[in-house]
Parts: sequence; structure tokens; C-alpha cells
Amino acid sequence: MCRGNNGQPIFKADKGRRLFLATLEDVCRQAGWRIHAYVLMSNHYHFLLETPEANLVAGMKWFQGTYTQRFNAMFNCRGHLFQGRYKALPVEAGHDESYFQAVGNYIHLNPFRAGLAGIGTAEPLEACKWSSFPVYVGAAAKCPSWLDTRRLLDACGINGEIPGSPALYRAAIENRMRGEVPDGSLEEQVQRQLKRGWYIGGEQFRTELGKMLPARSDNLRGEQRRAHDELEAERLLGTALEALNLSEAMLLELRNNHPEKQAVAWLLKKHTTVTGVWVARRLSMGNRSNISRALSAISHATDSERKNLKHKMTQCTG
Repeated sequence: MCRGNNGQPIFKADKGRRLFLATLEDVCRQAGWRIHAYVLMSNHYHFLLETPEANLVAGMKWFQGTYTQRFNAMFNCRGHLFQGRYKALPVEAGHDESYFQAVGNYIHLNPFRAGLAGIGTAEPLEACKWSSFPVYVGAAAKCPSWLDTRRLLDACGINGEIPGSPALYRAAIENRMRGEVPDGSLEEQVQRQLKRGWYIGGEQFRTELGKMLPARSDNLRGEQRRAHDELEAERLLGTALEALNLSEAMLLELRNNHPEKQAVAWLLKKHTTVTGVWVARRLSMGNRSNISRALSAISHATDSERKNLKHKMTQCTG
């Protein structure tokens, strides 16, 4: 998922949404992606995405960059459209499809949680046409070639080949809108992980992912912790540079007490477990005491420049 820069809309009217889906179709064709569920809200989007060729980074760079260029050309705009790097969480699937099912349902229920459609509102959920839900319940004219509905239906225990499958899926989602969830604890766990986690799945899945990360003493403690290490710090640094419209070289050349440099140091220390020594070395800030001063300057900012930078850095965390 990704949000608009400063929380602004990433679509303008229906033609902007059609442009977005056309760009998504292009990247799916180029990268071999499979989309299992999606929803376009006003200022963000969600995908349940499978990358058979393990090309997420390259594909997303092309997708968001190309859509931004096309959007700016269509609507005569300039500058950044997205708040920074997208947020991607690996989802457990295969031997346990319950997490895959929960994520797909969560995506389809986005308009309901926002009060836009669904039970208790003036519109049925399938009225939100910029979602894959209408396809699943037979309310769309056709299924896009890049949307694969079979796996999510299978995860829900529904045979997509039978005529009644749309009604069965509609009933399953309506039960969730009413709060009638077979395993409410799993749904709650997945929602917590979506908001604050670094993966979506159970303990065994977390252990498997942990084996792929560099060995650290405390990276993987706690169900909702992200990989708060150098890898995460580097990811956040890249997001911050994009948000500030700076190159890495430009940032490193700034003086130690420059507001933008202090804001990036604050971001890395506030949202990862890297040490002050690591941040000082990575950002060319000399002594660790400069990191302490940067944290204090941004955390207790009184001037408008540092307050705005703190807000901008907070948005970089997704």
C-alpha cells in the first residue's frame, strides 16, 4: 500500500482511477505479477500482490514512477504524488491460507470501515466499483486479465467454478460487516500486523522470515515488531531522501545541526533499533552526541521548520 504525499488524493475523478488501473495492468504484464485483491481509496491504495518472479522492488519503482508521470501529464501537475516508498508486508500462504484470506477480506472491507458503503450505509459494498469486490460478487462487467480470484476464493473455502460462488463470497463478507467472524482473534491479529507489523502470519512464518535476515540479537522479539535493524534504517533513509527531494550526497554534506539532517537522524533513531553511533556514522554526523542533540531538537521542536520536518518524517513510516 501507499498513501498520497501529505495525505493528498492520488486520484482525480474516475479518469485518474482508470489511468491507475491501466498502469497496473502494464506492470502486471511486464513483471508477471498476479493481483488477488485491490481497492482504490481517495488518498491510498491496497493490493494483495503475488510476484512469481521475485521482482517487487523493480516493479514497484516502475509502477509508482510511471503512474506519477502519467498523472502529472494528465492533470498538469508537478512534483511528488506519493508520500514516499510503498509499504509491503509478506503474507503467510501455502500451508496456511487463513492469513491470505484475512488480508483479501480486509482489503475488500476498506470502504465499509471508512463508512462509504456496506451494511449500515446507503450503498451496498459492490457500489464501490474501484475495488475487486464487485468482480468477486458478479457485479462487474468483466474480470480484468491481471486479477486472479481463484486463490482467495479457495482460501475462503469457496469453489470459484460453481455458479453460486459470488453469492457465497458476498455472504462471507456480509458476515464480517456484521461482526460474525469465525475466528475473530485471527482477524484482530491480522489487523494489528497490517497497521504495525513487518509481516502477516504466525510464529512459524516469522521464524522462517527471520532466517532470511542478518543475525541480530533482538530484531524478532514480539509479534508486531518490524525488522528494526540496519535494513529497516536504510529503507527509511531512502524514503526520507525522496520526501525531502535530496540525494544522499546532498544530505551527507549538510552541517550536523541542519534541520533536515536532524530530522532524518530523528527518524532513524525513533523508528529502528540502530545505535546512535551507527546513525552518526551513516549520516556523517561525527560524534554520537550530535545524534542526541538532533533527537531533542526534533522531538521538542518549537520552530515551524522543524515541526513540519517532524511531520514529514512521521509520514515516511507508512
